Amino acid sequence: MRRRQISYGYRTTDCKSHATEIAYGAAKEGFRKFIAAGGDGTVHEMLNGIMRRISDSVLEGGNLRLQDFTLAVIPIGSGNDWIKSHHIPYDVEEVIGMVAGESFSGQDIVKVSTGATGPGEKREVSYMVNIGGIGLDARICERVNRQKDAGKSGKLLYAGSLIYNLAHPEIFSVSVMCDGKLFYEGECLSIAFGIGKYSGGGFRQTPEAVLDDGLVDVTVIPPISPARMPGAALRLLDGSFLGQKEVLSTRARSVEVNPTDGRRVIMEVDGEIVGTLPVRLDVLADRLNVLHRD
Repeated sequence: MRRRQISYGYRTTDCKSHATEIAYGAAKEGFRKFIAAGGDGTVHEMLNGIMRRISDSVLEGGNLRLQDFTLAVIPIGSGNDWIKSHHIPYDVEEVIGMVAGESFSGQDIVKVSTGATGPGEKREVSYMVNIGGIGLDARICERVNRQKDAGKSGKLLYAGSLIYNLAHPEIFSVSVMCDGKLFYEGECLSIAFGIGKYSGGGFRQTPEAVLDDGLVDVTVIPPISPARMPGAALRLLDGSFLGQKEVLSTRARSVEVNPTDGRRVIMEVDGEIVGTLPVRLDVLADRLNVLHRD
């Protein structure tokens, strides 16, 4: 960056959620261009720091908007799925070249509100830059994160967690509302919500997602027989998963998922566990400028 005469400041993270605090503080100081050196979790945390600052600015009577910000990433994390949809290389020199060349495009962001079942109860709010999910998807992330906390690393963590959770499936019952209309009601193995196409180390649960169409792709996976599980898992890799006869998919600007069996069902966003059902997802009207190469 110095060789290209790009002025910058930098901070290093010390713990979980620290990137959120750093991004919030920097945005409050007046910074508008951010580079996350890490994986999907770091990008997620930085986005949420930016969104916190925008929310505070609005409450203070300011006019700060999402489109005022730019977010790039140097992918050095264990999970780098978001970059695949934007064709971002792993080479640091190339990434900085893209930054210097202003290689950016607008991308949708989704507000995710979890928990709270009664009037007056406060919902937890998070913001999604790539993919979120409940059921199998979330339990895979939860297991991977526990292994990371124990000092393990590598892309095989995702494959190992997928195999484990396919062998130990947990079925839950929900109703899924898309733009105010009932889309699905019944038992589920997993539900994915996507702006991007890739998650879990390269799996494609929302393979037809469009980054800037103002909609979130929804993939509902009802229970699948054990005999069909291995084939379904393989089809996640090549994007043909939506052809599985049990799978349902749609797109919507807003989605609500409510539990119907009383089970505690966790929600993950960009690989991080953010809360439990019920959940509401809303695509924001504004877009974030992100690093992108056609």
